[in-house]
Amino acid sequence: MISAESVEESGEEPCIRLDPLKITQLPSGDSRAAFTESGSKVTANGVHDIEDRILRITGYYGYNPGYSSHRREDGSESHGDTAGSETSGENRFYQTCANAVLKVLGGLLVVLCVSSSWMGTTQLVKLTFQSFSCPFFISWFSSNWNILFFPIYYSVHVMTTQEKQTPIQKFRECSKLFGEDGMTLKLFVKRTAPFSILWTLTNYLYLLALKKLTATDVSALYCCHKAFVFLLSWIVLKDRFMGVRIVAAIMAITGIVMMAYADGFHGDSFVGVALAVGSASTSALYKVLFKMFLGSANLGEVAHFLSTMGFFNLILISFVSLILYFTKVEHWGSLSSLPWGYLCGLAGLWLVFNILVHVGVVLTYPILISIGTLLSVPGNAAVDVLKHEVIFSVVRLAATCIICLGFLLLLLPEEWDSVTLRFLATIADKKTEEHGEELTESSVHTRSRSRANGTVSIPLA
Repeated sequence: MISAESVEESGEEPCIRLDPLKITQLPSGDSRAAFTESGSKVTANGVHDIEDRILRITGYYGYNPGYSSHRREDGSESHGDTAGSETSGENRFYQTCANAVLKVLGGLLVVLCVSSSWMGTTQLVKLTFQSFSCPFFISWFSSNWNILFFPIYYSVHVMTTQEKQTPIQKFRECSKLFGEDGMTLKLFVKRTAPFSILWTLTNYLYLLALKKLTATDVSALYCCHKAFVFLLSWIVLKDRFMGVRIVAAIMAITGIVMMAYADGFHGDSFVGVALAVGSASTSALYKVLFKMFLGSANLGEVAHFLSTMGFFNLILISFVSLILYFTKVEHWGSLSSLPWGYLCGLAGLWLVFNILVHVGVVLTYPILISIGTLLSVPGNAAVDVLKHEVIFSVVRLAATCIICLGFLLLLLPEEWDSVTLRFLATIADKKTEEHGEELTESSVHTRSRSRANGTVSIPLA
């Protein structure tokens, strides 16, 4: 047994001496357990004093002074972990798992909504063109719905917070995006006009491209805007240079050339590719300028800005639509003959997509928005094959795959190389530790067999 006689409170290291075990005779009428003659001292709480000292010196994990795993004087056993701590640990584990599951499901829902709204918008444009072929009017009508951004934001804000502000007060608070003095006529035109023009050009060129190409080709070419955003951010915003993103931009350009070459560099195919690339370019320029001037804006300021841009589109861009009408470039006919069902459905889906893009970037991961946009390509391809019976050539399929692959490369984070190297180093360290444990176990078995034979064998490492 372990003796406590030689353990004193001195500057020397404690020494533990093993004495022969001498058992005394137990009295028949005593209900307590007898102790050995070596006489380990018992503290007030009934725990062996020497055991507490040993556990304190060795730093035993989970050790609480006075509570050991051995029996106390009354014969009961003590445990460091109580039932309450185990229950709280299980609750924290279940809560962490539930939060992770909800986060994954929320991300999948965002991806599904983004891809469905963008795919539905593209397909509904193709259906609208069958009875109403006025792309600028469609673009102008859909952009007017941006006025609803701020009312929707304010409604959600009132329902989710206890702060009571009138719409005018909230509008003035969010108008600080234009300056400390709020929105003036000069700032309204100066800040809103460039973005409204780029917005209109992006939508108009996209609709014109859908008149020349299939929905799959246009949606795939539009994904090149991610490469253009990187190039403009690298040049204008001085973002970090990444070799993999340069490779992705080259792949996007290669896909564009292959798409144009699919039917020869002539005819509607080449014009459609040029229009789709133009739409991707203006979209990239819009996003870079938005990041440059409004990158630090909060959700309310973004909703205010988009509603203001919709108001600008309704007041000033209307003149362009009227000019096209009177010059017979786009003839609408009577208002009753317009396909209002298609137009309102198209504008609603476009509004939902824009809300998800601008709000989703603030509330969730931006990569989910990008993945949702990319997934619209195979969705449109499925609709084109099953409903419109489109047959894709090998060159077009290869170009689409190259563009999509380049888009995925652009989604890699800036620190992806260092993260990958650390991950590989961690895997290598784990394999080295497992190999070392296997060598240790094999050496132990070898020594045990050698001792059984009366010899000692030392394995060579």
